[in-house]
Amino acid sequence: MWLTVRFVEEVAFRLEELLFPSISDVAVLSVDVTDEAVRIEAQRTVAGSDCPGCGSWSRRIHSSYLRFPAEVPSGGRRVVLCLRVRRFLCPVISCGRRTFVEQMPGLTRR
Repeated sequence: MWLTVRFVEEVAFRLEELLFPSISDVAVLSVDVTDEAVRIEAQRTVAGSDCPGCGSWSRRIHSSYLRFPAEVPSGGRRVVLCLRVRRFLCPVISCGRRTFVEQMPGLTRR
């Protein structure tokens, strides 16, 4: 069992390097391969995010959901990237934003 867990961790690490070479703080959570598609689920590993309204750092998570950037074919299969993104609560009461979604530089934008 230990070798299997170690092998899975190594594969996930190599996938992170291959898929996100210039993006730090992204972890591959799972990879599902079928005859039709490869589905990769990933998320940021940073504990919080900056509010785009006031720039304050927040760690208070409101919720999370999946985002699906454009699908691309690879080797005859669809490659589906599923990004788990978190919605945070802004800690500044006077800020116009009550909640905001973290962005993954190089993968997502507002």
